[in-house]
Amino acid sequence: MSHTKMFEPLVLSRGPALKNRLMLAPLTNQQSHADGRLSEDEVRWLMMRAAGGFALVMTAAAPVQLVGQGYPGQLGIFDDQHIEGLARFAKAVRDNGSVSAVQLYHGGERADAELVGTPVAPSDSVRNGARALSLDEVEQLREDFIAAALRADKAGCDGVQIHGAHGYVLAQFLSPTINRRNDRYGGSIENRARLMLEVIDGIRARCRPDFQLGLRLSPERFGMQLAEVRELAGEIMQQGRIDYLDMSLWDVAKEPHEEAFHGRSLLSYFTDIPRHDVRLGVAGKIMDAATAINLIDEGCDFVTIGRAGILRHDFPERVRQDATYESPGQPVDTAHLRAEGVTDAFLAYLRTFPGFVAED
Repeated sequence: MSHTKMFEPLVLSRGPALKNRLMLAPLTNQQSHADGRLSEDEVRWLMMRAAGGFALVMTAAAPVQLVGQGYPGQLGIFDDQHIEGLARFAKAVRDNGSVSAVQLYHGGERADAELVGTPVAPSDSVRNGARALSLDEVEQLREDFIAAALRADKAGCDGVQIHGAHGYVLAQFLSPTINRRNDRYGGSIENRARLMLEVIDGIRARCRPDFQLGLRLSPERFGMQLAEVRELAGEIMQQGRIDYLDMSLWDVAKEPHEEAFHGRSLLSYFTDIPRHDVRLGVAGKIMDAATAINLIDEGCDFVTIGRAGILRHDFPERVRQDATYESPGQPVDTAHLRAEGVTDAFLAYLRTFPGFVAED
């Protein structure tokens, strides 16, 4: 039954419905131009995933400020010159029957100092020598997240996803260990979540009414506390501030790190939260049809596919045809990856993951 449900449309509160429950994860690929403009190689790579059946195709994380850049060849959305490439992306995805989204991101203390100079963060940090943002700069960061969403809107994208996970800047503000501010953006969980909520509310107020808004959260690592992240997720869904919540769990089958929460899956702490018309999805080592189908059984509205979408651009179509489909084993040879739209720059990045790419 869940295999059938996987390929039923998923209606969101705003914007176009998803034609199935399979979303492409925002995947770092380093294929954009040095100034952040979207390259034809990257458009082609994303277009292939739309043609392969992904209901929503999302770009790699796009910095909303130049100082937030995390790696070379990263797609940008901090300047109006980026709109033209994003418009080509949106059209290519739409022409292939899928929904388009840009992930809005800022590396914070995890930005690449070789690219940006001195990174910025909620508080001074020994990581990359990051310095604390002033209050005025925090407010400007909020405005730049909103301005980035407006660029995606102008480009004709169906929506954006706010990256509040993986220890990047919004997650750094959430973290009680990284964020040591004593102003209205630090201290209590209400203060530490303030910037994220202001970004959400600002995008909702200033983009078109049917512009889709997603949020990615991760409940562990970088000082995250499961109880706090769960409470925040519940508040955001209860108020209908977003259209979908994408929980990045690193591994969908894992138990929580925190001993007090052992005895059940990490995912279950989010599937049991009332959603109030917000759709809930999950990411983390989903490499085969059975796992994706089981996650729908466990209460997810959609699943977010990362590595399996690199290995097969048509992962959704393969799952639709075969409920026992499994991704190719790893390491995978370079000829296979090139056939899947992976260019030299992307291939070099994939080689940094042990065991993913076979030696030539």
